[in-house]
Amino acid sequence: MAQGFRASIEHYETTGPAMQSTRQRLMRACAKATPGEITSLLSSLGELPQANDLRKPEVGLVMLRGRIGGDGAAFNVGEATVARAAVRLESGAIGFGWRLGRSVEAARCTAIVDALVQDDAWKSRIIEALVHPLEARQQQVRTTRAEEAAATRVEFFTMSRGSE
Repeated sequence: MAQGFRASIEHYETTGPAMQSTRQRLMRACAKATPGEITSLLSSLGELPQANDLRKPEVGLVMLRGRIGGDGAAFNVGEATVARAAVRLESGAIGFGWRLGRSVEAARCTAIVDALVQDDAWKSRIIEALVHPLEARQQQVRTTRAEEAAATRVEFFTMSRGSE
């Protein structure tokens, strides 16, 4: 029992709050990226450690739930197709990848990136080569959309007619 507890403490130290924010940022960037972006950026990293599938990449459905007003009773909105993968690197790091859509290759690449970012030797390389370019492109898309929306904005004003 003590060994299991010690192992869970060591696991927490490598996946604790500081690591969570990096992994969350990485997962957000990968989730919003196109499948082609993820695979090309991952291939630009060069030689990667061997990744073995813990679970064969697969496609399935998830139920989307919503709430009226954000706090009302939950209801089923519909279903979404999701690809998922789980891999283990030679170092023992385990990575998970979930993506909307049917691209199991992108889900597997996301899982590999998730496992790599847990290793200090790869963490900075992943952030520089993958996270920063994805976040920059996604910020550019947001800016472009905001500019397009601002161009269609109509300003309404009223004029008073003298003493009326």
